[in-house]
Amino acid sequence: MRRLDPGELVRDSGLVARRLMPWPLVNAPFDGSWCVVQPGAASGTHAHREHEIWVAVSGEAEIVTDAGRLPFGAGDIVHFRPYEEHRLVNDGEVDFQFFAAWWDVEMAERYSARDEDAR
Repeated sequence: MRRLDPGELVRDSGLVARRLMPWPLVNAPFDGSWCVVQPGAASGTHAHREHEIWVAVSGEAEIVTDAGRLPFGAGDIVHFRPYEEHRLVNDGEVDFQFFAAWWDVEMAERYSARDEDAR
């Protein structure tokens, strides 16, 4: 088990986060972070070559994409395609917490190679 220590969260593009993956004990085909967007804050708009999902854990926020603004709350999950610009806005009064995971073909290939080496 790996426990989250809130003291390990660091500022990153308008939010605070802690990388949880990669984790040397786990061979996973993705990377991931625990993220917190504080009240009145927003993540920076960004896009990247990886697929990405966000799993909302607590609070309420809005996702902003070219398609507009969408409500995003605890229990929701969203997928962003490669190079799709996105950001998260927390206009609420409490922290918004979510888990982000991202992957691409190169990451999957590295996972497969590590898995083959472990046999």
